[in-house]
Amino acid sequence: MTASHALLINPWIYDFAAYDLWAKPLGLLYLAAFLERNGWRVDLIDCLDVHHPALLGRCPLPARRADHRGHYHRQEVAKPSPLANIPRRYYRFGMPAEVFEEILDTLPRPQAVLVTSGMTYWYQGVHEVTAAVRRQFPGVPVLVGGTYATLCTEHAQRVTGADVVVRGPGERPVTEFLADLSGGAVFQPPLDLDGLPYPAFHLYAHLDYVCVRTSRGCPFGCTYCAAGALNQGFLTRDPDAVADEICHWINEYAVKDVVFYDDALLCREEHIVSLLGELKRRRVRARFHTPNGLHARGMTGEIAQLMYECGFATVRVGLETSSPERQGATGGKVTTNEFVEAVACLRAAGYQSHEIGAYILVGLPGQTREEVEETITVVRESGARPYLAEYSPLPGTGLWEEARACSPFDVDAEPLFHNNTILPCRWERLTWEDLRELKDVVHITGEPARCASRAKVI
Repeated sequence: MTASHALLINPWIYDFAAYDLWAKPLGLLYLAAFLERNGWRVDLIDCLDVHHPALLGRCPLPARRADHRGHYHRQEVAKPSPLANIPRRYYRFGMPAEVFEEILDTLPRPQAVLVTSGMTYWYQGVHEVTAAVRRQFPGVPVLVGGTYATLCTEHAQRVTGADVVVRGPGERPVTEFLADLSGGAVFQPPLDLDGLPYPAFHLYAHLDYVCVRTSRGCPFGCTYCAAGALNQGFLTRDPDAVADEICHWINEYAVKDVVFYDDALLCREEHIVSLLGELKRRRVRARFHTPNGLHARGMTGEIAQLMYECGFATVRVGLETSSPERQGATGGKVTTNEFVEAVACLRAAGYQSHEIGAYILVGLPGQTREEVEETITVVRESGARPYLAEYSPLPGTGLWEEARACSPFDVDAEPLFHNNTILPCRWERLTWEDLRELKDVVHITGEPARCASRAKVI
């Protein structure tokens, strides 16, 4: 056994559809860097890495855009029995299973295996990689963390085969487990977010973009969002430290695309103005992307102008719905007037309508097709482009009980029924057919929306 050695794995996605909107397991990469800082050897297998060296010459690179969004490798697989009646094909997204097992064969036996998890309804991938690890390294403890593990802890304990299921941020519980496992090794926990090392992107053989967080958590309490359940409180980093990190990736790894993973990037004006001002002062040259959505209430003319001057190429603003009643009932994050003003600021800064995307939630409990159509109209009239984001019911959110009560599926017992593809809270006034027609109305092609209601892949 190699001393102080951990294997970290980002598992496959099992789903009807998946598209890479700059998805990296950022929480796992932070943990990898933290372990390395404390003297551990770390190996990473990212099953979703389309550039993994083991794939060269074996699997053609899936179609990718110039900004590095794109498709995953995929293989059609049998649908799990709960989804057998859904009239769509089902896939395992990521590297072929045989390639994954070949990579495992090349690695020494670790002291522990750490597996992250994404969406609650992607748990099949967690189960499959855990089973493969058990075959390859019998007796090695497996820890599962991430979004699914945090939101569906009891299910993960029953189903994944893990020895330990970790809830929430993993630095402290994982290192406490590893300290006990390795006979009392001492880890130096970070005192704050700026005390964390940069995430271990160097573990990728090919790095074409990086993901950055300027904060962790969210101060808002939107009832459709799991950010509050995934993180305790809201913590921010020093803007100068964030600028230092961004410059590090650009200068040392020549990346040209930087993706913000914040849940609330604009919620503190002085924080974002300071960061953008520093990026402008340093003349940082990159394309910046905000796929998680920006809070319209935090947008100002100054911020919009700085974003434009700094090179923010992907601008997504969260509206969710134009219904005043539902805006209030789901947390009061934004009003329609605030959204319209935010778009006006972006337009005044120089953005064109097609460059400003607005997320619209579809399939909320009790939501009607007419409400969605009205919201699409508001977005278009404001000068932005609508992006539909199907709602996923998630445990730990304010809408969970209402979703449980109205869904035709047993979302409580089976996380597969959280899948937004099946429209979990559909009813007679918002059906599958309605959704298909709404998608035709907005004419979105080539870029699936990253659902604003979903917890992020960590």
